[in-house]
Amino acid sequence: MKLKLALVAALLASLSLPAFAQDANGTWLTASGETRVRIAPCGGSICGTIVWVKNPAKDEQNPNAALKTRNVVGINMIQMKPAGDKKWSGTLYNYTDGKTYSGSMTMNSANSLSLSGCVAGIFCRSQTWTRVN
Repeated sequence: MKLKLALVAALLASLSLPAFAQDANGTWLTASGETRVRIAPCGGSICGTIVWVKNPAKDEQNPNAALKTRNVVGINMIQMKPAGDKKWSGTLYNYTDGKTYSGSMTMNSANSLSLSGCVAGIFCRSQTWTRVN
């Protein structure tokens, strides 16, 4: 009986792996290792909220004076809509410079995703994030 339960559990786990590999939901560590972002559904989009920063900070670079004193943790920095298989497009907010960029996100694997932010659609910068859960 225990063997049957173990086999069923293994089968169910293996069936869930492909869906997980295409799923950006979870907590991700940025390329710098200084920020963790939780990606989750929000309406018909996905959003990324800062849940941890290595050095606690305020949103001091925000162009909106009323937001300069808010904590960085809790900021919704990613808003994206599906744009193809394992791809999303939308906006990325960078609290270190207070700017919002047009951007895209692509799942590389179950534990790796690439983000690209662009200014005027010409000057782009990419980085790879690693899943932490």
